[in-house]
Amino acid sequence: MLLPRATDPVPTERLLLTPIGLGDVDDLWRLYSDPLVARWTGPWSYDGVEAWARDMASRWLTDGVGKWLARDRSDGALVGRGGLSRMDLAGEAVLEVGWVVRDALAGRGFGTEIGRAALDWASTFFPALPVIAFTEVHNRASRAVMHHLDLRFEGIIHREGLVEGRDGLHPDAAFALYRRVP
Repeated sequence: MLLPRATDPVPTERLLLTPIGLGDVDDLWRLYSDPLVARWTGPWSYDGVEAWARDMASRWLTDGVGKWLARDRSDGALVGRGGLSRMDLAGEAVLEVGWVVRDALAGRGFGTEIGRAALDWASTFFPALPVIAFTEVHNRASRAVMHHLDLRFEGIIHREGLVEGRDGLHPDAAFALYRRVP
């Protein structure tokens, strides 16, 4: 039996997760054009999406980890994207788990399904690295997913992001930080 490779597609109950590459730019553009998705992740231009996809494909090569495109296993329809990214968190090497789901599919458990697959994947390929997740403190939907994934609230960090009731990005927005319990 062949052992799985980090870049193999990851099937879940309803989804097929595949490493993001340049062939996914049009689907990512469609995803990031959804109004709610754009609110939390944007603003995006087509060139920006293309650059992000190029960076993500490069991360799969250099870091051995990255984000996946999530498609419905039954019909191949775009559901969202998610997975892991290596990052430095206050001097600690960690994997950050994240997910984005099309507006029309929000609230159906896809974020949790993507997140669960990412946690399982991390346990297989990078078991020694801590896994964290973070989102703006007022992003109740993402915080609910973190709760469903049994991630433990660890505190507040500050970075560029959204502030409830204020337009635009702010350099010192509050983010809720969660961590996988070993």
